[in-house]
Amino acid sequence: MNGGIQEIISAVKAYVEFERASGMDEYPRAAFNGGGGCRAAGDGQERDLDCLKREVLRCRGCSLAETRLNVVFGAGNPKAALMFVGEAPGSEEDIQGLPFVGRAGQLLTKIIEAIGMKREDVYIANVLKCRPPNNRAPLPTEILACRENIRRQIAIIKPEVICTLGKFASQTLLNTDTPISRLRGNLYEYEGIKVIPTFHPAYLLRNPQDKKLVWSDMKKIKALL
Repeated sequence: MNGGIQEIISAVKAYVEFERASGMDEYPRAAFNGGGGCRAAGDGQERDLDCLKREVLRCRGCSLAETRLNVVFGAGNPKAALMFVGEAPGSEEDIQGLPFVGRAGQLLTKIIEAIGMKREDVYIANVLKCRPPNNRAPLPTEILACRENIRRQIAIIKPEVICTLGKFASQTLLNTDTPISRLRGNLYEYEGIKVIPTFHPAYLLRNPQDKKLVWSDMKKIKALL
């Protein structure tokens, strides 16, 4: 028995030393507190989101961990009825560590306010938590590495409605390759939650003539809420 325990202790020490040599010098409490789980402040969704955030901040599941400035976990009301899901952070988001704070984010704020809500009323996140270099499109391997994070985020928040923004977010959550031009404005479900896809605000900055289509989609969302 003692020999077996000693082997476990030695294995844990070896793992810790390996992680430290790799640059990891901070570990989640759950790994060392006898399985008691995360001890974040708050309760319910706020606590669970904070625990998930701590985990995601340490993520090195794909090559984007090598080029990011900050992990962009998400922000907003942890008990939001409406959640927006985009594809990935941009340059300004990467700098600030917050979702949708650049020009596209400013437009998203206006869209939210147009249906009588504020940013602090909703929750905003992306499928990818790290910026792809030069704002390129997410790679399938990156989406696969990160999709469990957004799934868990949604499961914690439990919104009534999800508005997916753009091609990658919509196709990822709905598990389809249907173009966003055909997906947008239609009602779908993701794990029992209503989903309405629409165009990404960045697309609208390049194609302002389609703002009327997004307004139509947002009126449907408002009616669902």
